[in-house]
Amino acid sequence: MRTRSTLTEDQRERLVELFETGMGVIAASNRLDVGRGATEKLYNRWRLRGRLCLMEKPTKTAYSFEIKKEAVQRYLAGESTMDLAAEFHVSSNELLKVWVRAWRQGGDEALMPKPKGRPKGTAKPEPLSEEEKLRRENKRLLAEVAYLKKLRDLREQGRA
Repeated sequence: MRTRSTLTEDQRERLVELFETGMGVIAASNRLDVGRGATEKLYNRWRLRGRLCLMEKPTKTAYSFEIKKEAVQRYLAGESTMDLAAEFHVSSNELLKVWVRAWRQGGDEALMPKPKGRPKGTAKPEPLSEEEKLRRENKRLLAEVAYLKKLRDLREQGRA
């Protein structure tokens, strides 16, 4: 079963069998008493991939800026998301809708690949002066003494 799916493996297989007989989303979801949203997502994947929609994707695919840009432009020119998803081998037509929404909000920059990991720091921190090292050690020792005093007081309360 997919980690984020509300459908069990058996439900997914039975839904695909119903789709193959010509049944639509609403009829299939009613017949198996499952959610329409999850059924519709599975139906769209089935339309793109056939029975392969039941298999897990081995890895997350990264798409280049050029592919995203072309798919968005062709969608805006009037082509359907299902046709474009099939042509560009995109896992779902929903991903194309995400690209279009991102492009509308942020332009070409939103479709560019994002760097992985944390951004690099500007510079290494300055080494601590001897005085600052002593201040920090003093604070640590004061906290340790306060902790030990509190521990001693708690032990004495337990004896009384």
